[in-house]
Amino acid sequence: MDPTQPADRVPADRTPPDGQPPVDHPVGAEPAASGPTAPAAGEPALVAGEPTPAAGTPAPVAGEPALAAGEPAPEAAGQPSAAGPVPGDAAGGPAAAAGTGERPAPPPRVAAAATKAERSPKDMAISLLVLLIPIALLLAFYRGFLGGDQATTVDPAPAIEQARSANTFPVNEPQGLASGWRTVSARYQTVEGGANLRIGYLTPEGRGVQLLQSNVPVEQLLPAELTDQSQPQGPTELAGRTWQRYTARGNQQALVLLEPTRTVLVVGDARDNELRDLAGALR
Repeated sequence: MDPTQPADRVPADRTPPDGQPPVDHPVGAEPAASGPTAPAAGEPALVAGEPTPAAGTPAPVAGEPALAAGEPAPEAAGQPSAAGPVPGDAAGGPAAAAGTGERPAPPPRVAAAATKAERSPKDMAISLLVLLIPIALLLAFYRGFLGGDQATTVDPAPAIEQARSANTFPVNEPQGLASGWRTVSARYQTVEGGANLRIGYLTPEGRGVQLLQSNVPVEQLLPAELTDQSQPQGPTELAGRTWQRYTARGNQQALVLLEPTRTVLVVGDARDNELRDLAGALR
């Protein structure tokens, strides 16, 4: 300072430093102090040693704490702004990983051998055997001890007595059959054109035979029991009676006894000698 000038004289040169707009002060007015300004009413004071916000930095909203000294702005630290979170900026997300330079860890993989293990043919065969062995044991027990293959036998006496009580035709029943013959069904019923007494047997060889006694007209009975294509194959003598041999359904054959008041049929897939045994035993 020039010693010849008074100490309280204001310099005439008011040119501001480079980069700042000129400031006009009224004549006689002192410029504002260069220190920090007092905070507005209701705003928190700056912490001691805290730098003054740079030009363009928004002032803190009332009620929010001021940034501490050296604390970066939310945008610089990668924190979400007031406008809302940015997709992918969650902890560990792609944006956060890109900011730190780290790559996200890949999702855990389940070993393919544990999820898609293929069973060998040997394992499949063992599993099948484990299932079949109990089934075989159950079948053997059912057949050997419970008689599962044996047909249920019935008493034909009630059906025979019912047919005799109806007195619609003469009724005979087999006598003297071997012990291997078993009666599996017996029924008397009225049908269109007459009545039928039907008794089912199993032969000693396990084949099925039916004994039918009926007063239904023969031209109606034979087609219904033996099919329309059945034809007589010649007569045969059994116990003093003349029977006619007929073809029947599939591999079946029949013996037919024609009488004025009734027709007797012995039909089944049994052998010819078994059919003859049943027909000759009728009394």
